[in-house]
Amino acid sequence: MIGRKAEINELNRLYHTDKAQLVAVYGRRRVGKTYLIDEAFKGRITFRHAGLSPVELGSDGKGALKIQLQNFYFSLQLAGEKNIRCPKSWLEAFFMLEEYLEKNDHGERQVVFLDEMPWMDTPRSGFVTAFEAFWNNWGCHRENLMVIVCGSANSWIRDKLINSHGGLYNRVTHVIKLEPFSLKECREFYEYNNVIMSDYDIARSYMTIGGIPFYMGYMEPGLSFPQNVDKLFFSKGAKLEGEFDRLFDSAFSSPEAMKTIVTALYSRRAGLTRKELIAVTGIENGGTLTQYLNALITSDYIISYIPFGSGKREERYKLSDPFCIFWLHFSDRAKSSQSNHFWQENDLSQEVISWSGLAFENLCFNHIDQIKTALGISGISTACSPWIRKENGEKGMQIDLIIDRKDNVVNMCEIKFYSSEFSVDKNYHMILMDRCNAMIEMLPKKKTVHSTLITTYGLKPNAYSGDFTNVITLEDLVR
Repeated sequence: MIGRKAEINELNRLYHTDKAQLVAVYGRRRVGKTYLIDEAFKGRITFRHAGLSPVELGSDGKGALKIQLQNFYFSLQLAGEKNIRCPKSWLEAFFMLEEYLEKNDHGERQVVFLDEMPWMDTPRSGFVTAFEAFWNNWGCHRENLMVIVCGSANSWIRDKLINSHGGLYNRVTHVIKLEPFSLKECREFYEYNNVIMSDYDIARSYMTIGGIPFYMGYMEPGLSFPQNVDKLFFSKGAKLEGEFDRLFDSAFSSPEAMKTIVTALYSRRAGLTRKELIAVTGIENGGTLTQYLNALITSDYIISYIPFGSGKREERYKLSDPFCIFWLHFSDRAKSSQSNHFWQENDLSQEVISWSGLAFENLCFNHIDQIKTALGISGISTACSPWIRKENGEKGMQIDLIIDRKDNVVNMCEIKFYSSEFSVDKNYHMILMDRCNAMIEMLPKKKTVHSTLITTYGLKPNAYSGDFTNVITLEDLVR
Protein backbone atom coordinates (compact mmCIF):
# COMPACT_ATOMS: atom_id res chain seq x y z
CA MET A 1 0.00 0.00 0.00
CA ILE A 2 1.40 3.40 -1.02
CA GLY A 3 1.61 5.91 1.82
CA ARG A 4 -0.86 5.82 4.73
CA LYS A 5 1.72 4.20 7.00
CA ALA A 6 0.93 6.50 9.92
CA GLU A 7 -2.80 5.92 9.50
CA ILE A 8 -2.42 2.14 9.33
CA ASN A 9 -0.16 2.12 12.40
CA GLU A 10 -2.71 4.18 14.32
CA LEU A 11 -5.62 1.95 13.30
CA ASN A 12 -3.69 -1.15 14.35
CA ARG A 13 -2.78 0.47 17.67
CA LEU A 14 -6.46 1.19 18.34
CA TYR A 15 -7.39 -2.34 17.28
CA HIS A 16 -5.13 -3.82 19.93
CA THR A 17 -6.38 -1.72 22.82
CA ASP A 18 -8.69 -3.29 25.37
CA LYS A 19 -11.48 -0.74 25.23
CA ALA A 20 -14.35 0.22 22.92
CA GLN A 21 -13.30 2.47 20.03
CA LEU A 22 -15.42 4.77 17.87
CA VAL A 23 -13.16 5.96 15.06
CA ALA A 24 -14.15 8.60 12.48
CA VAL A 25 -12.26 8.58 9.17
CA TYR A 26 -12.99 11.38 6.73
CA GLY A 27 -11.49 13.13 3.75
CA ARG A 28 -12.18 14.40 0.26
CA ARG A 29 -14.19 12.15 -2.01
CA ARG A 30 -12.02 9.65 -3.96
CA VAL A 31 -9.09 10.05 -1.56
CA GLY A 32 -9.07 6.36 -0.57
CA LYS A 33 -10.89 6.08 2.77
CA THR A 34 -12.62 2.77 2.01
CA TYR A 35 -9.45 1.31 0.52
CA LEU A 36 -7.51 2.25 3.66
CA ILE A 37 -9.96 0.42 5.94
CA ASP A 38 -10.16 -2.59 3.63
CA GLU A 39 -6.38 -2.93 3.54
CA ALA A 40 -5.79 -2.22 7.23
CA PHE A 41 -8.44 -4.71 8.39
CA LYS A 42 -8.32 -7.31 5.62
CA GLY A 43 -10.00 -10.47 7.00
CA ARG A 44 -10.79 -8.77 10.32
CA ILE A 45 -14.08 -6.95 9.63
CA THR A 46 -17.00 -8.52 11.50
CA PHE A 47 -19.74 -6.43 9.85
CA ARG A 48 -19.64 -3.85 7.09
CA HIS A 49 -22.25 -1.66 5.51
CA ALA A 50 -22.20 1.29 3.09
CA GLY A 51 -24.91 3.92 2.73
CA LEU A 52 -26.54 4.54 -0.63
CA SER A 53 -25.71 7.72 -2.52
CA PRO A 54 -28.41 10.42 -2.40
CA VAL A 55 -27.65 11.13 -6.06
CA GLU A 56 -29.03 7.73 -7.05
CA LEU A 57 -31.93 8.00 -4.59
CA GLY A 58 -33.19 11.19 -6.22
CA SER A 59 -33.35 14.80 -5.14
CA ASP A 60 -36.79 14.63 -3.50
CA GLY A 61 -35.72 11.92 -1.03
CA LYS A 62 -39.04 10.10 -1.23
CA GLY A 63 -38.75 6.55 -0.03
CA ALA A 64 -35.09 7.07 0.85
CA LEU A 65 -35.42 5.81 4.43
CA LYS A 66 -37.11 2.60 3.32
CA ILE A 67 -34.41 1.93 0.69
CA GLN A 68 -31.54 2.66 3.11
CA LEU A 69 -33.06 0.31 5.71
CA GLN A 70 -33.55 -2.40 3.10
CA ASN A 71 -29.91 -2.02 2.11
CA PHE A 72 -28.87 -2.40 5.78
CA TYR A 73 -31.04 -5.51 5.99
CA PHE A 74 -29.22 -6.99 2.99
CA SER A 75 -25.86 -6.28 4.68
CA LEU A 76 -27.02 -8.18 7.77
CA GLN A 77 -28.07 -11.10 5.58
CA LEU A 78 -24.71 -11.14 3.81
CA ALA A 79 -23.05 -11.23 7.22
CA GLY A 80 -24.99 -14.40 8.06
CA GLU A 81 -28.28 -13.21 9.59
CA LYS A 82 -30.83 -15.19 7.56
CA ASN A 83 -33.97 -15.50 9.69
CA ILE A 84 -34.69 -11.81 10.11
CA ARG A 85 -37.12 -9.31 8.64
CA CYS A 86 -36.37 -5.91 7.18
CA PRO A 87 -36.19 -3.27 9.95
CA LYS A 88 -38.78 -0.47 9.90
CA SER A 89 -36.60 2.10 11.67
CA TRP A 90 -32.95 2.78 12.40
CA LEU A 91 -33.56 2.02 16.07
CA GLU A 92 -34.68 -1.46 15.07
CA ALA A 93 -31.83 -1.80 12.56
CA PHE A 94 -29.15 -1.07 15.14
CA PHE A 95 -30.85 -3.36 17.66
CA MET A 96 -30.61 -6.13 15.06
CA LEU A 97 -26.89 -5.30 14.64
CA GLU A 98 -26.44 -5.59 18.43
CA GLU A 99 -28.07 -9.01 18.37
CA TYR A 100 -25.85 -10.13 15.51
CA LEU A 101 -22.67 -8.98 17.24
CA GLU A 102 -23.63 -10.59 20.56
CA LYS A 103 -24.42 -13.86 18.80
CA ASN A 104 -21.01 -13.83 17.09
CA ASP A 105 -18.96 -12.60 20.05
CA HIS A 106 -16.15 -15.07 20.74
CA GLY A 107 -14.12 -12.70 22.89
CA GLU A 108 -11.96 -11.35 20.07
CA ARG A 109 -12.01 -7.80 18.70
CA GLN A 110 -15.12 -7.11 16.60
CA VAL A 111 -14.75 -4.49 13.86
CA VAL A 112 -17.87 -2.77 12.49
CA PHE A 113 -17.26 -0.67 9.40
CA LEU A 114 -20.02 1.82 8.46
CA ASP A 115 -18.99 3.41 5.17
CA GLU A 116 -20.57 6.61 3.79
CA MET A 117 -22.47 7.07 7.03
CA PRO A 118 -23.73 10.60 6.14
CA TRP A 119 -25.72 9.10 3.27
CA MET A 120 -27.71 6.97 5.74
CA ASP A 121 -28.96 10.09 7.51
CA THR A 122 -31.85 10.87 5.17
CA PRO A 123 -34.38 13.60 6.11
CA ARG A 124 -36.52 12.76 9.16
CA SER A 125 -35.00 9.28 9.38
CA GLY A 126 -33.96 9.42 13.04
CA PHE A 127 -30.60 7.94 12.08
CA VAL A 128 -28.41 10.01 14.42
CA THR A 129 -30.69 9.31 17.40
CA ALA A 130 -30.59 5.59 16.65
CA PHE A 131 -26.81 5.56 16.33
CA GLU A 132 -26.54 7.45 19.64
CA ALA A 133 -28.62 4.73 21.29
CA PHE A 134 -26.52 2.00 19.70
CA TRP A 135 -23.23 3.48 20.90
CA ASN A 136 -24.19 5.07 24.24
CA ASN A 137 -26.42 2.28 25.54
CA TRP A 138 -24.53 -0.69 24.16
CA GLY A 139 -21.43 -0.19 22.04
CA CYS A 140 -19.28 1.93 24.35
CA HIS A 141 -19.60 -0.76 27.06
CA ARG A 142 -18.21 -3.52 24.81
CA GLU A 143 -14.45 -3.58 25.36
CA ASN A 144 -13.85 -5.68 22.26
CA LEU A 145 -15.92 -3.48 19.90
CA MET A 146 -14.33 -1.16 17.34
CA VAL A 147 -16.71 0.88 15.18
CA ILE A 148 -15.19 2.73 12.22
CA VAL A 149 -17.32 5.31 10.41
CA CYS A 150 -16.38 6.91 7.09
CA GLY A 151 -17.85 9.55 4.88
CA SER A 152 -17.11 12.01 2.09
CA ALA A 153 -19.66 14.49 3.46
CA ASN A 154 -17.01 15.88 5.78
CA SER A 155 -19.16 18.61 7.28
CA TRP A 156 -21.64 15.94 8.44
CA ILE A 157 -18.85 13.89 10.04
CA ARG A 158 -17.52 17.01 11.74
CA ASP A 159 -20.86 18.46 12.92
CA LYS A 160 -22.84 15.32 13.76
CA LEU A 161 -20.02 13.20 15.20
CA ILE A 162 -16.70 14.88 15.96
CA ASN A 163 -18.14 18.20 17.21
CA SER A 164 -21.55 16.91 18.26
CA HIS A 165 -23.30 18.88 20.99
CA GLY A 166 -25.93 16.19 21.47
CA GLY A 167 -25.87 12.58 22.58
CA LEU A 168 -22.59 11.88 20.74
CA TYR A 169 -20.72 14.70 22.47
CA ASN A 170 -17.12 13.61 23.10
CA ARG A 171 -17.94 10.04 22.10
CA VAL A 172 -15.62 9.71 19.11
CA THR A 173 -12.43 8.19 20.51
CA HIS A 174 -10.18 8.92 17.53
CA VAL A 175 -10.30 11.00 14.32
CA ILE A 176 -8.30 10.35 11.14
CA LYS A 177 -8.40 12.86 8.30
CA LEU A 178 -7.08 11.27 5.12
CA GLU A 179 -5.12 13.74 3.02
CA PRO A 180 -4.41 13.54 -0.73
CA PHE A 181 -1.05 12.07 -1.72
CA SER A 182 2.02 14.29 -1.70
CA LEU A 183 4.24 14.48 -4.79
CA LYS A 184 6.53 11.86 -3.26
CA GLU A 185 3.61 9.49 -2.74
CA CYS A 186 2.38 10.21 -6.28
CA ARG A 187 5.78 9.14 -7.61
CA GLU A 188 5.64 5.93 -5.53
CA PHE A 189 2.09 5.22 -6.74
CA TYR A 190 3.00 5.60 -10.40
CA GLU A 191 6.14 3.52 -10.04
CA TYR A 192 4.17 0.73 -8.35
CA ASN A 193 1.63 0.79 -11.19
CA ASN A 194 4.34 0.83 -13.91
CA VAL A 195 3.34 4.30 -15.11
CA ILE A 196 6.65 5.84 -16.16
CA MET A 197 6.76 9.60 -15.59
CA SER A 198 9.46 12.20 -15.10
CA ASP A 199 9.22 14.42 -12.02
CA TYR A 200 8.08 17.19 -14.38
CA ASP A 201 5.11 15.12 -15.56
CA ILE A 202 4.37 13.88 -12.03
CA ALA A 203 4.07 17.55 -11.06
CA ARG A 204 1.80 18.21 -14.04
CA SER A 205 -0.27 15.19 -13.07
CA TYR A 206 -0.67 16.60 -9.55
CA MET A 207 -1.57 19.99 -11.03
CA THR A 208 -4.29 18.27 -13.09
CA ILE A 209 -5.90 15.72 -10.76
CA GLY A 210 -4.20 16.34 -7.42
CA GLY A 211 -2.89 13.55 -5.23
CA ILE A 212 -6.17 11.64 -5.51
CA PRO A 213 -5.47 7.88 -5.83
CA PHE A 214 -8.78 7.14 -7.56
CA TYR A 215 -7.99 9.53 -10.41
CA MET A 216 -4.34 8.52 -10.55
CA GLY A 217 -5.42 4.92 -11.07
CA TYR A 218 -6.78 5.93 -14.49
CA MET A 219 -3.31 6.82 -15.76
CA GLU A 220 -2.34 4.09 -18.25
CA PRO A 221 1.16 2.66 -18.61
CA GLY A 222 2.57 3.18 -22.08
CA LEU A 223 0.79 6.50 -22.66
CA SER A 224 2.41 9.91 -22.37
CA PHE A 225 1.07 12.46 -19.94
CA PRO A 226 -0.77 14.45 -22.68
CA GLN A 227 -2.33 11.21 -24.01
CA ASN A 228 -3.55 10.32 -20.54
CA VAL A 229 -5.03 13.79 -20.00
CA ASP A 230 -6.98 13.47 -23.24
CA LYS A 231 -8.38 10.09 -22.17
CA LEU A 232 -9.39 11.51 -18.78
CA PHE A 233 -10.95 14.79 -19.91
CA PHE A 234 -11.19 15.47 -23.62
CA SER A 235 -11.77 12.28 -25.61
CA LYS A 236 -15.19 10.86 -26.36
CA GLY A 237 -16.47 9.11 -23.25
CA ALA A 238 -13.70 10.69 -21.11
CA LYS A 239 -13.31 8.87 -17.79
CA LEU A 240 -13.73 11.99 -15.67
CA GLU A 241 -16.52 13.54 -17.68
CA GLY A 242 -19.10 14.88 -15.22
CA GLU A 243 -16.85 14.26 -12.20
CA PHE A 244 -16.95 17.91 -11.10
CA ASP A 245 -20.72 17.75 -10.62
CA ARG A 246 -20.56 14.31 -8.98
CA LEU A 247 -18.08 15.56 -6.39
CA PHE A 248 -20.46 18.18 -5.07
CA ASP A 249 -23.74 16.33 -5.60
CA SER A 250 -22.55 13.37 -3.52
CA ALA A 251 -20.84 15.25 -0.68
CA PHE A 252 -22.96 18.33 0.01
CA SER A 253 -26.62 18.95 0.77
CA SER A 254 -26.44 22.26 -1.17
CA PRO A 255 -24.21 21.33 -4.13
CA GLU A 256 -25.19 24.26 -6.38
CA ALA A 257 -24.25 26.81 -3.72
CA MET A 258 -20.93 25.04 -3.20
CA LYS A 259 -20.17 25.06 -6.92
CA THR A 260 -21.06 28.75 -7.06
CA ILE A 261 -18.56 29.54 -4.29
CA VAL A 262 -15.80 27.40 -5.82
CA THR A 263 -16.32 28.96 -9.26
CA ALA A 264 -16.19 32.46 -7.77
CA LEU A 265 -12.95 31.70 -5.92
CA TYR A 266 -11.39 30.30 -9.08
CA SER A 267 -11.92 33.67 -10.78
CA ARG A 268 -9.44 35.41 -8.44
CA ARG A 269 -5.93 33.98 -8.16
CA ALA A 270 -5.39 35.30 -4.63
CA GLY A 271 -8.91 34.39 -3.55
CA LEU A 272 -11.69 36.61 -2.20
CA THR A 273 -12.56 38.19 1.10
CA ARG A 274 -15.93 37.27 2.59
CA LYS A 275 -17.32 40.64 1.51
CA GLU A 276 -16.07 40.16 -2.06
CA LEU A 277 -17.41 36.62 -2.14
CA ILE A 278 -20.89 37.81 -1.12
CA ALA A 279 -20.81 40.46 -3.84
CA VAL A 280 -19.77 37.97 -6.53
CA THR A 281 -22.05 35.06 -5.57
CA GLY A 282 -25.11 36.85 -4.20
CA ILE A 283 -25.15 34.47 -1.23
CA GLU A 284 -26.35 36.32 1.86
CA ASN A 285 -23.99 36.96 4.74
CA GLY A 286 -24.70 34.88 7.83
CA GLY A 287 -24.48 31.45 9.36
CA THR A 288 -25.39 29.58 6.18
CA LEU A 289 -22.46 31.08 4.27
CA THR A 290 -20.19 30.24 7.22
CA GLN A 291 -21.39 26.63 7.09
CA TYR A 292 -20.72 26.48 3.34
CA LEU A 293 -17.19 27.82 3.71
CA ASN A 294 -16.36 25.57 6.67
CA ALA A 295 -17.64 22.54 4.75
CA LEU A 296 -15.46 23.37 1.73
CA ILE A 297 -12.40 23.92 3.94
CA THR A 298 -12.97 20.66 5.81
CA SER A 299 -13.26 18.84 2.49
CA ASP A 300 -9.95 20.27 1.20
CA TYR A 301 -11.50 22.22 -1.67
CA ILE A 302 -10.58 25.68 -0.38
CA ILE A 303 -8.28 27.24 2.21
CA SER A 304 -8.59 30.40 4.28
CA TYR A 305 -5.64 32.67 4.99
CA ILE A 306 -4.79 36.17 6.15
CA PRO A 307 -2.45 37.89 3.66
CA PHE A 308 0.93 38.84 5.06
CA GLY A 309 0.79 42.16 6.88
CA SER A 310 -3.02 42.23 6.96
CA GLY A 311 -5.56 41.92 9.76
CA LYS A 312 -8.37 39.45 10.38
CA ARG A 313 -10.79 41.56 8.35
CA GLU A 314 -8.73 40.86 5.24
CA GLU A 315 -9.05 37.08 5.61
CA ARG A 316 -9.38 35.48 2.19
CA TYR A 317 -10.72 32.23 0.85
CA LYS A 318 -8.78 30.58 -1.95
CA LEU A 319 -9.53 27.58 -4.18
CA SER A 320 -6.89 24.93 -3.48
CA ASP A 321 -8.16 21.67 -5.02
CA PRO A 322 -6.06 20.95 -8.16
CA PHE A 323 -8.83 18.99 -9.91
CA CYS A 324 -11.32 21.85 -9.50
CA ILE A 325 -8.80 24.41 -10.72
CA PHE A 326 -8.07 22.32 -13.81
CA TRP A 327 -11.71 21.58 -14.51
CA LEU A 328 -12.84 25.20 -14.20
CA HIS A 329 -9.98 26.37 -16.43
CA PHE A 330 -10.69 23.87 -19.21
CA SER A 331 -14.33 22.79 -18.73
CA ASP A 332 -15.60 24.85 -21.65
CA ARG A 333 -12.88 23.32 -23.83
CA ALA A 334 -13.85 19.84 -22.67
CA LYS A 335 -17.47 20.51 -23.65
CA SER A 336 -16.84 22.24 -26.96
CA SER A 337 -13.72 20.53 -28.27
CA GLN A 338 -14.32 18.57 -31.43
CA SER A 339 -10.97 16.82 -31.06
CA ASN A 340 -10.19 13.75 -29.00
CA HIS A 341 -6.60 15.04 -28.78
CA PHE A 342 -7.10 18.54 -27.40
CA TRP A 343 -4.31 18.34 -24.84
CA GLN A 344 -1.80 16.75 -27.20
CA GLU A 345 -2.51 19.51 -29.72
CA ASN A 346 -2.34 22.34 -27.16
CA ASP A 347 0.25 21.16 -24.66
CA LEU A 348 2.56 24.09 -25.48
CA SER A 349 -0.17 26.68 -26.05
CA GLN A 350 -0.46 29.96 -24.14
CA GLU A 351 -3.70 28.72 -22.57
CA VAL A 352 -1.95 25.73 -21.03
CA ILE A 353 1.06 27.85 -19.99
CA SER A 354 -1.29 30.27 -18.22
CA TRP A 355 -2.96 27.41 -16.31
CA SER A 356 0.45 25.90 -15.45
CA GLY A 357 1.54 29.02 -13.57
CA LEU A 358 -1.58 29.09 -11.43
CA ALA A 359 -1.57 25.33 -10.87
CA PHE A 360 2.11 25.16 -9.88
CA GLU A 361 1.61 27.99 -7.43
CA ASN A 362 -1.21 25.98 -5.88
CA LEU A 363 0.99 22.86 -5.82
CA CYS A 364 3.56 24.79 -3.79
CA PHE A 365 0.92 25.92 -1.30
CA ASN A 366 0.00 22.26 -0.85
CA HIS A 367 3.67 21.35 -0.19
CA ILE A 368 4.71 23.92 2.39
CA ASP A 369 6.25 21.21 4.57
CA GLN A 370 8.53 20.11 1.72
CA ILE A 371 9.50 23.72 1.03
CA LYS A 372 10.39 24.25 4.69
CA THR A 373 12.45 21.05 4.67
CA ALA A 374 14.37 22.26 1.60
CA LEU A 375 15.07 25.53 3.39
CA GLY A 376 16.24 23.66 6.49
CA ILE A 377 13.57 25.24 8.70
CA SER A 378 11.28 22.28 9.44
CA GLY A 379 11.54 22.91 13.17
CA ILE A 380 10.91 26.67 12.98
CA SER A 381 7.43 28.09 13.50
CA THR A 382 6.20 29.95 10.41
CA ALA A 383 3.20 31.76 8.95
CA CYS A 384 2.70 31.27 5.20
CA SER A 385 0.55 33.32 2.83
CA PRO A 386 0.68 35.46 -0.30
CA TRP A 387 1.30 39.20 0.04
CA ILE A 388 -1.14 41.54 -1.63
CA ARG A 389 -0.49 45.27 -1.47
CA LYS A 390 -3.09 47.58 -2.93
CA GLU A 391 -2.09 51.08 -3.94
CA ASN A 392 -4.47 53.90 -4.86
CA GLY A 393 -4.46 54.50 -8.59
CA GLU A 394 -1.69 51.99 -9.16
CA LYS A 395 -1.47 48.34 -10.08
CA GLY A 396 -0.27 47.35 -6.62
CA MET A 397 2.02 44.45 -5.80
CA GLN A 398 1.60 40.74 -5.20
CA ILE A 399 4.16 38.18 -4.02
CA ASP A 400 3.33 34.52 -4.58
CA LEU A 401 4.32 33.23 -1.15
CA ILE A 402 5.70 34.79 2.02
CA ILE A 403 7.16 32.53 4.72
CA ASP A 404 7.39 34.61 7.89
CA ARG A 405 9.74 32.81 10.29
CA LYS A 406 10.15 33.07 14.04
CA ASP A 407 13.94 33.23 13.57
CA ASN A 408 13.58 36.77 12.14
CA VAL A 409 13.91 35.76 8.48
CA VAL A 410 11.22 36.27 5.85
CA ASN A 411 11.43 34.15 2.68
CA MET A 412 9.97 36.14 -0.20
CA CYS A 413 9.14 33.34 -2.66
CA GLU A 414 8.77 33.65 -6.41
CA ILE A 415 7.08 30.60 -7.95
CA LYS A 416 7.87 29.79 -11.60
CA PHE A 417 6.89 26.72 -13.63
CA TYR A 418 9.33 26.26 -16.51
CA SER A 419 10.33 23.36 -18.75
CA SER A 420 13.98 24.36 -18.35
CA GLU A 421 16.15 26.44 -16.03
CA PHE A 422 14.68 29.82 -15.10
CA SER A 423 16.69 32.86 -16.12
CA VAL A 424 16.57 36.30 -14.51
CA ASP A 425 16.84 39.15 -17.01
CA LYS A 426 17.34 42.84 -16.26
CA ASN A 427 13.62 43.69 -16.24
CA TYR A 428 12.81 40.90 -13.83
CA HIS A 429 15.81 41.91 -11.71
CA MET A 430 14.29 45.38 -11.32
CA ILE A 431 10.91 43.89 -10.35
CA LEU A 432 12.57 41.73 -7.70
CA MET A 433 14.43 44.72 -6.30
CA ASP A 434 11.20 46.74 -6.06
CA ARG A 435 9.45 43.89 -4.26
CA CYS A 436 12.35 43.32 -1.89
CA ASN A 437 12.59 47.02 -1.03
CA ALA A 438 8.84 47.24 -0.44
CA MET A 439 9.06 44.23 1.87
CA ILE A 440 11.99 45.68 3.82
CA GLU A 441 10.12 48.97 4.33
CA MET A 442 7.21 47.28 6.08
CA LEU A 443 9.19 44.84 8.23
CA PRO A 444 10.66 45.45 11.69
CA LYS A 445 14.38 46.23 11.54
CA LYS A 446 15.24 42.90 13.19
CA LYS A 447 13.81 41.00 10.18
CA THR A 448 15.87 39.93 7.13
CA VAL A 449 14.46 39.19 3.66
CA HIS A 450 15.69 36.16 1.71
CA SER A 451 14.56 36.16 -1.93
CA THR A 452 13.64 32.57 -2.73
CA LEU A 453 12.92 30.93 -6.08
CA ILE A 454 10.70 27.85 -6.30
CA THR A 455 10.87 26.42 -9.80
CA THR A 456 11.12 23.19 -11.75
CA TYR A 457 14.74 22.82 -12.87
CA GLY A 458 16.62 25.50 -11.00
CA LEU A 459 18.22 28.82 -11.85
CA LYS A 460 20.42 29.55 -14.86
CA PRO A 461 23.65 31.29 -13.76
CA ASN A 462 24.03 34.85 -15.09
CA ALA A 463 24.69 38.39 -13.86
CA TYR A 464 21.40 38.48 -11.95
CA SER A 465 21.13 34.95 -10.57
CA GLY A 466 22.55 36.18 -7.25
CA ASP A 467 19.23 37.94 -6.64
CA PHE A 468 17.98 34.71 -5.07
CA THR A 469 19.32 33.57 -1.71
CA ASN A 470 17.63 30.17 -1.99
CA VAL A 471 16.54 28.03 -4.94
CA ILE A 472 14.08 25.15 -4.49
CA THR A 473 13.42 22.71 -7.34
CA LEU A 474 11.00 19.92 -8.16
CA GLU A 475 13.54 17.45 -6.83
CA ASP A 476 13.15 19.07 -3.40
CA LEU A 477 9.35 18.97 -3.58
CA VAL A 478 9.21 15.30 -4.58
CA ARG A 479 11.43 14.17 -1.66
